[in-house]
Amino acid sequence: MTAIADVATFLAGRFQRVTARPSGDCPAFNAPAEQVIEVLRTLRDEAGYDLLADVTAIDWSVAKSPRFTVVWHLLSTTGHAYVRIAADCADDANPSMASATSLWPGANWHEREAYDMFGLSFTGHPDLRRILMWDGYPHFPLRKDFPLAGIDAPLPDVAVADETGATVKPAPYLGGPFVAKGGGTMEADEPRAKDQSWTERKEKPGEA
Repeated sequence: MTAIADVATFLAGRFQRVTARPSGDCPAFNAPAEQVIEVLRTLRDEAGYDLLADVTAIDWSVAKSPRFTVVWHLLSTTGHAYVRIAADCADDANPSMASATSLWPGANWHEREAYDMFGLSFTGHPDLRRILMWDGYPHFPLRKDFPLAGIDAPLPDVAVADETGATVKPAPYLGGPFVAKGGGTMEADEPRAKDQSWTERKEKPGEA
């Protein structure tokens, strides 16, 4: 099935509470959390958006409410068109959203990553556990209140710590922050990475 050309009109005719969302690329829409699975299913079955390309999230900051928004990117493999659907989590303290694994089994890993990085639960997920960080890690690295340089935490395996004599150190910037020295020319003003990697035993020339 080829993707429907006017997806905005298509959704408006079926879901009165789905609204347009500002976007600089593909058509994008906001959907109520309690209706979003039905919206995704309809786009898959009736509008030709057969592939779930991505599930991710946005943390708008601790000062915002709703704080968390879940975002789905769908692709029509025949029409080569994308559509973006977003839904806000109702609970800022314990954010959750319905799982899309019943529609696309591939949502499994995407949702686990959002759970791991943002602390978002997905109800109905068959195996919701961390996928990048270790079990028991107490933080969510993509939340806005997580420091850019990371948080010191003990290594999960005592044997590794004993062997290396190290704990997990704050993550290096690895390419940031970018600084401009302001020399008055484009070449001098071009931002360059200031190496702050703790893996380097010696400073690079000119970085002191």
